[in-house]
Amino acid sequence: MKTKKTILVVEDDTIDQKIVKLALLENNINNPVAIANNGEEAYAYLQKATDNLPGIILLDLNMPKMNGHELLLRIKKDDHLKSIPVVILTSSQSENDVIKSYQLSVAGYMVKQVDYTKFVEIIKQINTYWTSSEMPY
Repeated sequence: MKTKKTILVVEDDTIDQKIVKLALLENNINNPVAIANNGEEAYAYLQKATDNLPGIILLDLNMPKMNGHELLLRIKKDDHLKSIPVVILTSSQSENDVIKSYQLSVAGYMVKQVDYTKFVEIIKQINTYWTSSEMPY
């Protein structure tokens, strides 16, 4: 990522959490990584991180307690949080999930790949886009 801001990974599956971390390292992305196991944990983290908001949120959709769409809705309604780019990183290929995510102003929607090499490529694409983009902070 362009800055050394934290990457917030919101993912309930511990194996997927590790895969995301490995894919970030494999792409030489050395930003700090914070993990939240569900939407409630992520929102609590964001409320506490007022002066050090993450540079990007990688968000799964299907989680207990508060799912990805519920968290995204809260983030986009909060003036302090709504400018944080959120990329959906999920196994869901449901057209309804894609449409709902973009209606909630998601920055991107990526489907997790079972093939690790393809997953690393997805993380590379996310990094390339955000390294090239002008960010407000």
